[in-house]
Amino acid sequence: VQLQASGGGLVQAGDSLRLSCAASGRTFSWYATGWFRQAPGKEREIVAAISGTGDGTYYADSVKGRFTISRDNAKNTLYLLMNSLKPEDTALYYCAARKNGGYSTREYDYDYWGQGTLVTVSS
Repeated sequence: VQLQASGGGLVQAGDSLRLSCAASGRTFSWYATGWFRQAPGKEREIVAAISGTGDGTYYADSVKGRFTISRDNAKNTLYLLMNSLKPEDTALYYCAARKNGGYSTREYDYDYWGQGTLVTVSS
């Protein structure tokens, strides 16, 4: 499966942004998916994850209550709605998919990665 992330940009603190990740190649619902991010000088970290059917989700504590992960399997698209953005949310955001098992918080469990989309939050 190929993944294409989009929707990043420059916003101010408190603003909202929605990231999208378009998938192609295989039946999207077969894949659990996740969003990761990597800030400058830091390691890549899990942001949120969702099962193939969409009935199970995970959020990192740092984004819980502000971000919402969702997917539309009919459109082969994964989303991340980010509300109340903070400067510390500034990072390159990646979508990822894994072909076996449920969602995971570990990046090495994912088999396919998008190219990343940059989110910059100014104070």
